[in-house]
Amino acid sequence: MSDTPPDSILIVTDDVAPITIPDGTKGGINNPRGWGDEAKEPSSTKGDAVPVSAQKLEQNMTQFLQLVGRLFSRAEQQASSKMQLEEIELSVEIGGEGEVKLIGSGAKASGKGAIKLTFKRQEPK
Repeated sequence: MSDTPPDSILIVTDDVAPITIPDGTKGGINNPRGWGDEAKEPSSTKGDAVPVSAQKLEQNMTQFLQLVGRLFSRAEQQASSKMQLEEIELSVEIGGEGEVKLIGSGAKASGKGAIKLTFKRQEPK
């Protein structure tokens, strides 16, 4: 049976855990086994899924979307009356603690499992 709380969602992280060296050991030239033989990977390694409260994720996503909405609303108000924003496309990433992060242009979204959000202007009814 799963240990995941019922009101949570599993987030797969790609954080690489640091390599630890057991206490009292040395790495380097005087070690006949070599540094790599002593290094042990912690139990938490790349690709682990961590439970995140669905409520916390919802709060963080709501806060993010409100902020982005205000940002683009102000930008549109400052633009000339002949210009109109038709569509916005953002890539976001969900962190291991439920944080919502905007992925900048220099980041590689393809390998990160980004969520693509596309906002289109509603046609007047």
